[in-house]
Amino acid sequence: MFCKKCYFATASTSEGLCADCADEAASESAGVPAPAPLPAAPPLPTGPMTLPHGPAWLRPPVGLGKSVAILLGLVIATDLFAIWADLNMYDVTGSMADGDFSDAVQRDAEHADTVYAVAGYTQTTSLVAAIVVYLIWFQRMRVNAEVFNPFGHSKRRAWVIWGWFVPIVNLWFPRRVMLDIWDASTPVGSRGSHGLVNAWWTLWIISLIADRAGSTSYRNAETPQELQDATGQIMLADVMDIAAAVLAILVVLRLTRMQNEKAHQGQGFVPAGV
Repeated sequence: MFCKKCYFATASTSEGLCADCADEAASESAGVPAPAPLPAAPPLPTGPMTLPHGPAWLRPPVGLGKSVAILLGLVIATDLFAIWADLNMYDVTGSMADGDFSDAVQRDAEHADTVYAVAGYTQTTSLVAAIVVYLIWFQRMRVNAEVFNPFGHSKRRAWVIWGWFVPIVNLWFPRRVMLDIWDASTPVGSRGSHGLVNAWWTLWIISLIADRAGSTSYRNAETPQELQDATGQIMLADVMDIAAAVLAILVVLRLTRMQNEKAHQGQGFVPAGV
């Protein structure tokens, strides 16, 4: 005969209960409360996963990457032209600093001024074009990187653009955004080095400081010697800008290739349970 209470074990008492049910009944009659039931497990979350930076989708990076590299190459070409203009100005101001104000030197000075102005215009034009396309490329790299790893980015998506223009934070925010993109785009199972990014960013900051110092000195120069010194500073800034642009091209091409390969290998982020 089965137990009258649990209907599972064999009854062993005169009341028709099994041993376990009989002990439980005895405890209840003695005033000992039965153990409380265990709390129910919380329900598992349902519905789509919320991404920290909004929806993201993969878009081809190769075309934009090549365009940025070409425009940065144009920046290098205009910097080389500017260095030639700097050398002309440096020689002319040096002659004037030595006291030579002959007609020949005056003609050379006028020619140097013209070439210097043209060089400045071409530098500005090429730099603006490169900046516009670079920022479009940078934005696409960030969104692609969010597909690979949506939780690996410390800055909001708006800082991808504004981080370059807001004073003070523009000294490190773009680098931080770039490193997050770099890490998210690194193939699974490998550790990507930040050496190339750090070298590019260091030269970029140095070139900005050198350009600001040289431009300020040139505007404030009043004597031929001061003009020559300022021209030398600007020449150094142009050299640093070329070095930074070369490393920028390497960063752009490397990151573009990493993302393109990772996308073709299907190494995107897959939420758990999907």
